[in-house]
Amino acid sequence: MGDLIYLYGLIPTNEANNHSLPTYKGFDGTARIYTIPIETSTAIVCKLDSENYSEEQIKDRVNNDMEWLQEKAFHHHETVMKLARIFTIVPLKFCTLYKNQDSLAKAVHAKESKIESAFSLLAGNEEWNVKIYCDDQLVKKQIKKSNPVIEAKKAEISQLPKGRQFFEKKKLDKLIQSELEKETNRVTEKIHLHLKGFVLQGNVKRNWSKNVTEKKENMIWNGVYLISETVVESFLEQIQHFEKQMQETGWKFEVSGPWPAYHFSSFS
Repeated sequence: MGDLIYLYGLIPTNEANNHSLPTYKGFDGTARIYTIPIETSTAIVCKLDSENYSEEQIKDRVNNDMEWLQEKAFHHHETVMKLARIFTIVPLKFCTLYKNQDSLAKAVHAKESKIESAFSLLAGNEEWNVKIYCDDQLVKKQIKKSNPVIEAKKAEISQLPKGRQFFEKKKLDKLIQSELEKETNRVTEKIHLHLKGFVLQGNVKRNWSKNVTEKKENMIWNGVYLISETVVESFLEQIQHFEKQMQETGWKFEVSGPWPAYHFSSFS
């Protein structure tokens, strides 16, 4: 039936001409990764046996074989990471397959201007991820002490008859939770706006649950940033400043990168 083409990513052809591709094993652990020049873009690919890696077989293994999925997803991620250290790369999603070289070339030609724009955007820049966590109990403690809305409600409750105070204190707990959400939103938005002064682009991702993070604190911010290599150090210093300033009141920061720029380039 012939071979399929597994696509890891696209790099500028001029970079492919100036830097040799290291020897990496492909998706099946046997075939080698190689390049396919397509005018101004060069695809980094490997061949896959269509009998063993059909679309139906891959879907079945993704859904039913967690060990295989973890191994192959790790291979894809590590390969793209290595390539990103050498080239300006538009990374592709896990398991991006084409039937043959012609179908790949046709897809690249159809997105040529978008790909070239992505190369221009990504050259000399890095993607970094910033997660912010909040210890609810410590932040609530601060809110109870200094939040004017809570202070006003406490004063109002103190003037009520004893019987009414019991029920109003129950409402106070809900009000504190509401003020906690407002405070975390206010703080993270303020930090995000400040960080955007260092970056080319910044996007917000979905927060992860405690089941995923395995942390006692709640994740309340998950942002990705495209940063010029020249200001990464200043960006990281600013994060350290925030953490030093805020950690005693229940805030934690987790920074990782540089990553392949999955969130600032798109090619389907």
